[in-house]
Amino acid sequence: MKIQRKYRFPSPVNDPQATLNTMSDLISFLESRLFETLPGKEAQLRMAPKPVSSGPRRPMQPHEDASLSSVLILLFPNTEQEWELILTLRTSNIDHGGQISLPGGRAENGETVAETALREANEEIGVDSGAVSVIGELSELFVPHSATRVTPVVGHLPARPSFVANPDEVEEIFAIELDSLLAKNNLIEEEWNLREHSYHVPYWDLHRVPLWGATAMILSEFLDLYREFKATES
Repeated sequence: MKIQRKYRFPSPVNDPQATLNTMSDLISFLESRLFETLPGKEAQLRMAPKPVSSGPRRPMQPHEDASLSSVLILLFPNTEQEWELILTLRTSNIDHGGQISLPGGRAENGETVAETALREANEEIGVDSGAVSVIGELSELFVPHSATRVTPVVGHLPARPSFVANPDEVEEIFAIELDSLLAKNNLIEEEWNLREHSYHVPYWDLHRVPLWGATAMILSEFLDLYREFKATES
């Protein structure tokens, strides 16, 4: 399967050692910041669909019988030494089929959230679980459509890995630069009809399929931390 990179922005010519130091600085920042108070629901809701007039707002409180899941935000440097993360387009015959997603899935008995995320990433996109350095976790997000409580796990690799898509679950694997998520021209809001109600839906226009919903809400919280890191550089 061909792996695509989306929206690569030209990088200025910098001192290579300084660039490497900056990349290492992000990991060091996250290793500390992920164990402090996180942005949480406020950041997540920024990318949630909002009713135009009528229609229910997105529930954030999980059901008592909600199942547990994990997803992996996998960071790695590209050839220009810019941080990227991996996303997948799910096959049409599974939950949330045809949508953009982070690698991940339901927990098995006795697993930690990190073990679930790494196992699922290995099963879906062929990433060696033992090679990923886990940094920490973001805030849990309840996904009402599938009645799951999703914990995002953040990890990194020293270089772009080889990916192998599981054809039963993954139609496409693609990488995006973190800075492309910060670019205002890539963030769009439209009025959609969802479950017979009109909603204002924010999404990232980085692929032929909009990046919206639960994945966008998870990445919204991660981007708050990335913005904090960028502010320390200026």
